[in-house]
Amino acid sequence: MATVPLIEYEDASTEVRAVYDDIRNVRQTDFINNFWKGLANNPEQLRQTWEQVKAVMAPGTIDAMTKEMIYVAVSVANACEYCIHSHSAAARAKGMSEEQFGELLAVIGLAHHTNGLVGTLQLEVDEAFRV
Repeated sequence: MATVPLIEYEDASTEVRAVYDDIRNVRQTDFINNFWKGLANNPEQLRQTWEQVKAVMAPGTIDAMTKEMIYVAVSVANACEYCIHSHSAAARAKGMSEEQFGELLAVIGLAHHTNGLVGTLQLEVDEAFRV
């Protein structure tokens, strides 16, 4: 259950509606997910977060699907169930196959395992790895 009310379009202020309209336009959908509806309780944070998402997730030297897959990995590391699901769906929509998703989960699992071992062993970083 959300800790804040979810602001629906019809109940939103003009400022929030402008962000919702931009989300709909950029994503070519009428769907506004609960993340944005919750953030709408603070219109300035909603606007700032949306602008940051547009800037960081925009096409660049890393393709959109890879960016979504990275987002899934970080979301797993942070135990954000909402983000795991929403960015897995976004990665699939951008072309991620089930085979790629399986590999992604294997890499995430391996990283958790080896990160845990390094932490347990308290290993110093090799000088050869320092940039």
